[in-house]
Amino acid sequence: MNISKLNIDSYKHLQNINFDFTYPEGHKKEGQSLNKICIIGQSATGKTSILELIKTSISYLNEVEIINNNFFFNHFNSDFNGEIEFFSKDLKIQLTKRSITYNGRKINYDTGIGGSVTKLINDVTKLLYLSSDLISTEAINIFNQNPLSILNELSFEKNAELKKKFADTSYIYQFGQEVNSEIWFSLLYKILDYRKRFTQMASELINKGAIGDLTKLNKEYNKWSENNENPLVSFANYFNPILKKLNLEVDLINTEYTIPIKSGYNDETIPISNLSTGTKGLLLSMFPLYELDTTDSIILVDEPERSLFPDMQIDLISHYQNLAPNAQLIVATHSPFIAAAFEPEERFILYFNENGKVAVRKGESPIGDDPNDILRNDFNVEYYNDFGKKAYNKYLDLKRKVTLETEPYRKKKLVIELSELGDKYNF
Repeated sequence: MNISKLNIDSYKHLQNINFDFTYPEGHKKEGQSLNKICIIGQSATGKTSILELIKTSISYLNEVEIINNNFFFNHFNSDFNGEIEFFSKDLKIQLTKRSITYNGRKINYDTGIGGSVTKLINDVTKLLYLSSDLISTEAINIFNQNPLSILNELSFEKNAELKKKFADTSYIYQFGQEVNSEIWFSLLYKILDYRKRFTQMASELINKGAIGDLTKLNKEYNKWSENNENPLVSFANYFNPILKKLNLEVDLINTEYTIPIKSGYNDETIPISNLSTGTKGLLLSMFPLYELDTTDSIILVDEPERSLFPDMQIDLISHYQNLAPNAQLIVATHSPFIAAAFEPEERFILYFNENGKVAVRKGESPIGDDPNDILRNDFNVEYYNDFGKKAYNKYLDLKRKVTLETEPYRKKKLVIELSELGDKYNF
C-alpha cells in the first residue's frame, strides 16, 4: 500500500492543504506514487501530525468491515475532514470521514444495516512508524538482557506465539516510548532461537567431554555451524560499514547480548545502554527495517537525524532505501542533510503564510544540493547569524571601496584585507 494524495479540509490546526504525492508531468514515473517523501517545516507546522494521520488512516482501513458490500459501520474516528487516497496493488481507496470509495465504488457509512460482514481489505497491510521518541527505556532494557534470560522468562506458549508472529507478513508497528515488548521479541526471534540452540549444543559437547579435546571440539562446532547459521552475520555485514564511522562493530563472538556491539579500538563489548544516543537510534531503526518484509509497505520516520552527526545524516536515507527498496518512505525532518537526499518534487515544505496559517509548497533545490543552498531555497532560512552577517556586510563594503579607490597603496591594503576576510569566511 502507498499514499498518493492527501487533501486536508481540516485536521487539528491544519486547514485547506493539499498534497499530491505523485510524480509530476514529464517525469518517467508520471502519475505514480512517489517512492519517497520528505516533509519539511519549522516546529508547530504539523509534520508529525501528518505522519500520525497517515498511520491512523491505514490502521483504520485495515480494520474496516463492510455489510452486504454496500455499507460500513464505525466511521473514521478522527477530527480529520478531507480525503486521503491510497493504492494497494490493483486497489484504489479514497477515504473520507463518512465514506470509502473502493475502485470507484462508493461505500457509505450506516450503523443500522444488518447482513453479511466482510473485511474491506483482504490484502496484507504493512506499516512501520519510527517515532521521534524511538529510543525507549523498555527497548534498551530488552537489548541489554542476556538472550537466555529473555527465553527463560517466556513460556512455551509465548515462544510459540512469537514464532508465529515472526512469520506473519502483515503488521502495523509503531516504535516509540510505548512499543510492545513482544514486537521486539518477535523481531529478535531468530537471534534468540539461535542462542538457545547454541547453548544446547555447547552443553551437549561438555557432557560428551569434548571440552577437553580442542580438535574434537572444533570439529563438532564446525559441523554444527554448517547447519546453524548465525543470523547476526548477515546483519553485521550490512550494519558494520555504518558503525565503522563510529569506531564500532557488531560482535559476532560475544553471547551476552542479543546484538552485542564492541569498540573497534579495544574490542571491548559495550552494553547498548552505554552507546551514544545516535548509535542507539541507528540500531533501533535499522534492525526492524532489516528484519521485516517491507515490500509494498509504508515506512514513516519522524526526525531520523536525531543525535546524529552530519556525516551520518548524509547517507541515512540511502541506508533506509537499501534496507527497504520496495517500500514508500515518508520522512519528517529539520535537517538539510536529510532533505538533500530527496528530489525537489519529493519535498513538501510546510510554512506559515502571511495570515499565520500553515501552507505547503514544493522543494526547489536539486537532489544532492549543498545543504546551505537547501537551507536558503527550501527551508527559507538565512543561515548566517549576526556575526556572519556583519562580516559579510564588511566584505561587501570592502569590495565597494576597492572599486572606488584610486591610490595604489591604499587599494593594495584594501585588496589584502578583502582577500583575508573572503578566505576566512569562504565568501
